[in-house]
Amino acid sequence: MSANQQQTAHLVVGVDVGGTFTDLFVLDERDGTAQIIKVPSTRGAEAQGFMNGVARVSANPSEGAASTLATIVHGTTVGTNALLERKVARTGIITTRGFRDVLEMRRRDRPQTWGLRGSFEPIVPRDLRLEVDERVLADGSLHTFVDLQQVRAQTQALLDAGCEAVCIFFINAYANPINEQQAVAVVREMWPNPYVTVASEVLPEIREFERCSTATLNAALQPVVGSYLARLEDDLRHEGFSGELLIVQSNGGVMSRATACDVPVRTALSGPAAGVIACAAVARASGFPNVITGDMGGTSFDVSLVAGGEAALAAQTSIEFGLVVRSPMIQIETIGAGGGSIASVDASGMLQVGPESAGSNPGPVCYGRGNTRPTVTDANVVLGRIAADRPLGGGLLSALDAKSAEKAIESCIAKPLGLDTLAAAEAILTVANAKMAGAIRVVSIERGHDPRQFAYMPFGGGGALHVCAMMREVGVTTGIVPRYPGVTSALGCVMADMRHDAVQTINKLLADVDLLQLKSLLSDLASACQKRLDSAGVKFDNIQEIITLDMLYMGQTHTLQVALGGEDITQSLIQSAFEKTYLASFGRILSGIPIRVMNLRYARVGVRPKFDLTILSPQGVGSTKPIGTQQVFHAGQWWEAKRYARLDLPVGSEVTGPAILEQADTTVWLEPEFVARVDALGNLLVERVTQ
Repeated sequence: MSANQQQTAHLVVGVDVGGTFTDLFVLDERDGTAQIIKVPSTRGAEAQGFMNGVARVSANPSEGAASTLATIVHGTTVGTNALLERKVARTGIITTRGFRDVLEMRRRDRPQTWGLRGSFEPIVPRDLRLEVDERVLADGSLHTFVDLQQVRAQTQALLDAGCEAVCIFFINAYANPINEQQAVAVVREMWPNPYVTVASEVLPEIREFERCSTATLNAALQPVVGSYLARLEDDLRHEGFSGELLIVQSNGGVMSRATACDVPVRTALSGPAAGVIACAAVARASGFPNVITGDMGGTSFDVSLVAGGEAALAAQTSIEFGLVVRSPMIQIETIGAGGGSIASVDASGMLQVGPESAGSNPGPVCYGRGNTRPTVTDANVVLGRIAADRPLGGGLLSALDAKSAEKAIESCIAKPLGLDTLAAAEAILTVANAKMAGAIRVVSIERGHDPRQFAYMPFGGGGALHVCAMMREVGVTTGIVPRYPGVTSALGCVMADMRHDAVQTINKLLADVDLLQLKSLLSDLASACQKRLDSAGVKFDNIQEIITLDMLYMGQTHTLQVALGGEDITQSLIQSAFEKTYLASFGRILSGIPIRVMNLRYARVGVRPKFDLTILSPQGVGSTKPIGTQQVFHAGQWWEAKRYARLDLPVGSEVTGPAILEQADTTVWLEPEFVARVDALGNLLVERVTQ
């Protein structure tokens, strides 16, 4: 970076590419100010929408639209969409003889529990899963050396079959990777590109299906995500960008572009994770360490739970049935209930909402782009909760076609159900709200949490329209609508720390664990993660580490994650930590049963500089004066709702429902019997007046 560029590059930009909009949160490091930008997403050519947003940032595009950008942090769904749509690279697998069907056998589960038939098509077809002679035993001892001649022959066979990527997966390689290492050296000599994945490098952990699935999906995504990020960086460099491009991981941390290209499977929940990170930080700063987040975009509704100020991490997730990714990631429940979710009446005469979505193109009927099937957004427009005569955020449309939305609801929903149009529109929202409330119960009640002890924080373009409904449905007493709900995921990109996780299977009784060996392994994992941090070229305020062990009593199948402090690790310390965790989880400990240590997990966190959240708060005197009124249909009757410019409301001001609060990135619908107050960070704190 030149001296001049160092002076001019002062913006940190978070970019979240959603199914409908691409959102940008722009932080000016010189004066601490922030701005938000929304542009329509370009599905299938996500980089174009990204660059359209970047172009809106620069005040002097002639000098290069990205010349003032110091850091870009990107939450991407490219990998997720590629897996869901099965638009991945042609991939082959070289595996141990006798284990080519691991992906199909899975855990002997089925897409439908009940029924006469069930089918599953693995991401790699059987003819591209090839075997070689080799074997490592479960204890790590070498039984059969890998046949490298066979490896060469199978590699050539995959190349001849047109494979772009390859995964090397040998059984028990987590215990001893020597055969995998020798095989991959041969494969990399022959393979014409860098898209070669080694299972023991991606996931050196016991459980052959999970390891094979994660490594294979990583291989299949490398060409897709790698080419997308390479094109994106080229476009940015062409526009004068000379800073760092960072990518959000599913664990809520960020990584360098190079790391994202190496392990793209870690971006499986990149976009939603960033939003949860932002909500956790904003809620903590507002005095709410326990919060349930709900991201309602155009396509989906993503729910997560934050307890004690920290987002819950899951060891693995399924992108869809059979596509299992085992990598630390924020626990997120996703359902097809976004603003673009299509409402329909099924063959049995039942009203259904989603999972099919109209997305941004053609979008809801009210967009006037050719869609004729009503959506959740259309219902909100017909009921008056979204004003049809005012511009849609992001410059997508100058006005909405309410008449067409009304006709679509009448013909597709009202007539088949024998309802009038307004009742049909309310029915659409009732079903959508019930589905969203169900997702909230999954992450709270089903996991042992009382939602009444949590605040609810909606974000995304559509979340604030349903905040009161969610509070009624679930029993949450406080709703928190952040200052910029529509760009919360982009805000999370700017706030996220850099984090790298590593795991190594131990699989020994606690009494047999060699502590010196454990500490040596811990040091190796720390060194590997630090190299990843160093490669990003990013400044950190400090470095933190998280050490946990997966443990269980002998004879059990499910492990508990046991956190270890920074003190010297001893067997008594490990046992005490396990018993404390077990007691908290199950209310008792078991005596006389040996304890087993399954996995060592390590996370290294580079804490990035944080900005003062008070920059989000209202500035100046502001105004509490309504800017008009709006007729809204709610609970079977019309209400005259006062309209407010939400961002003009000063700290401490209160608004009583029914009311509509408008801003560029969202609309807040405040139902009767609800009141909202603006807190010191510009959030709307929503509470029910009467119970």
